[in-house]
Amino acid sequence: MATPTSIPVDKLARLVGTPGCPPLLDVRTDEDFAADPHLIPGAGRRPWRDPASWAGALAGRAAIVICRSGRTLSHGVAAWLRQAGVPAESLEGGSEAWRAAGLPMVPQAKLPPRDAEGRTVWVTRTRPKIDRIACPWLIRRFADPAAQFLFVPPAEVEAVAEQFGGAPFDIDGPGVFWSHRGESCTFDVLLDELALGTAPLRRLASIVRGADTARLDLAPEASGLLAASLGLSRLYADDLAQLDAGMLLYDAFYRWCRDATDETHNWPTNRPRPGG
Repeated sequence: MATPTSIPVDKLARLVGTPGCPPLLDVRTDEDFAADPHLIPGAGRRPWRDPASWAGALAGRAAIVICRSGRTLSHGVAAWLRQAGVPAESLEGGSEAWRAAGLPMVPQAKLPPRDAEGRTVWVTRTRPKIDRIACPWLIRRFADPAAQFLFVPPAEVEAVAEQFGGAPFDIDGPGVFWSHRGESCTFDVLLDELALGTAPLRRLASIVRGADTARLDLAPEASGLLAASLGLSRLYADDLAQLDAGMLLYDAFYRWCRDATDETHNWPTNRPRPGG
C-alpha cells in the first residue's frame, strides 16, 4: 500500500538509468536474495541488520530501499536512514512488484566480483572512441553506479584485469567474455548478458553498433554519434575525462531513445519533467 515514504514501481522505473537516480539499496535477506539472485538495475546490496554502519556513506543524498515485498525490512531500514539524515523511501511491493511489472533485473552472477569497497572493476584499451565509452555508461547507469574503469595499453589489458581483479572488455582474447560477438558489439553483449534489453536500450544499441562497426546505415543517428565520439576523443587527452564527458552524451542519447523519438524540432522546446 502506498505511504508518504514509499515510491511506486512506475516512478522508480522512470528514474532508473538517469543521472538523477538516487542510490538503490537492496536489503533483502540472504535467503530471499538466494531465491532470486537478481538486482533492480543500478541497485547494490546492503546489510539490513545494521544500517547505521553504512548510512554515513549516503550523506547528502536521497536513497530508495528495496526488500522482497516492500514491507518490514525496507520500511525499517528507510526509517533508520531518515533518522540519520538521509531522505529515504521504500519501493512499494519490493523486488517482487518490480519483477511482476515485467521490468528488467540484472543477474548478480554475471557481474564481476566486487573489490574491497564493493565496486566492480573493468579494464579496457586506452583512447576510447565509441564502445569503450558506451559500455561504461551502460554499466554505471544500469549495473554498478560505482564501477571503476581502467584504461591501459592494449597488450596489458588481460594481465591488468587478472592482477587487479577486473573484467577485461572490448578487446580480442581467448579469455575475454565481454567483447564483440559476430555482428554484435560489446554494448550488445552487455545488454544480452545483463538482461537489459528494453526497447529504448535496444534502440540505443543499434546506434552504437552502427557507429562502432562502420555500419552507419543501421540507424540514422549513428553518424551523429560517430561524429560526437570522434570530437570528444580530440577534445580530451585523458581517457577518464573523456569518459566523464561521454556520460552526458549517452545520457542524452538514451533519453531521446526513451522519450523523444517522435518529437521534432519545435519552439518553445519541452522542459524536462521532474524526476526523470
